[in-house]
Amino acid sequence: MVVIFMGTPDYATTIFEKLITCNDIDVPLLITQPDKPVGRKQVLTPPHIKEFALKKNLEVEIYQPETLKNIEAYEKIKSHNPDFIVVAAYGQILPKNILEIAPCINLHASLLPKYRGASPIQASILNGDRFSGVTSMLMSEGLDCGDMLGFGYIELDEHIRVGELFEKLSLMAGDLTIKTLRNFDNIKPIKQFEADASYAKKITKKDGLVSFETMSSKDIYTKFRAFSPWPGIFLENGLKLIDIELVKGIGKPNRIIAIEDESVIVSCKTGALRLKNIQPKSKKVMTAAEFIRGKRLEVGSSLV
Repeated sequence: MVVIFMGTPDYATTIFEKLITCNDIDVPLLITQPDKPVGRKQVLTPPHIKEFALKKNLEVEIYQPETLKNIEAYEKIKSHNPDFIVVAAYGQILPKNILEIAPCINLHASLLPKYRGASPIQASILNGDRFSGVTSMLMSEGLDCGDMLGFGYIELDEHIRVGELFEKLSLMAGDLTIKTLRNFDNIKPIKQFEADASYAKKITKKDGLVSFETMSSKDIYTKFRAFSPWPGIFLENGLKLIDIELVKGIGKPNRIIAIEDESVIVSCKTGALRLKNIQPKSKKVMTAAEFIRGKRLEVGSSLV
């Protein structure tokens, strides 16, 4: 079968890598987002999936349109006469004319209709869900609301971080993609129940803001697990909390209650956190113990 793949980040790369290992699947065209400037120096950087394809010297055409809403994109896709179009975290809405070329199958990283939208993996951690998963679905003109074709799920523990969950779900999505494609003719699509639908908004930098005085240690730790490495978590003064642990402890919020060899234990609104590595604004990462020595802070002092 001929499959056109659309995807951009590492989640998509893992699925793409699974597809190209299948002898019965030919992927002649990879569509991804244009290269974008990254970092302070604004270095033009290709998407993760493009880097992978180039590094592996794959015999696949890479197409990076600014938009899919023009005749060029439509004709490019149509010319390959695909049996399926597989989409995973591509980053653009597919217009109706492309949806009509072939069945378009999206691999969404949630158990739909829960967490439609941009950040379903982070949302599952933030909300303390017991289970997360992946859904394969037929794409429609709406946002993640098409008929469902298959599922995979995983039980979450209270310490799983977003990077680990991304990796687990991307591997699961790769297997689910192949299963869905090979059994497509025998699958009876299931409509989503709109009353159960929820949305995971796009994450912004400000979502990483935390406070020892107004938040519990558990809530801060949950944000840390969901937002590491980006946008990370940080205090109002810009101090980034690079590596933290949930610990037992009690005290007035925002007070140092213990100093260890390289770390510091700080009380929150309720509970406490061990701060291991932190990064003051415009400075390098350092241990929390180094930070408080430089500030001449001691047990009982406010951290900030």
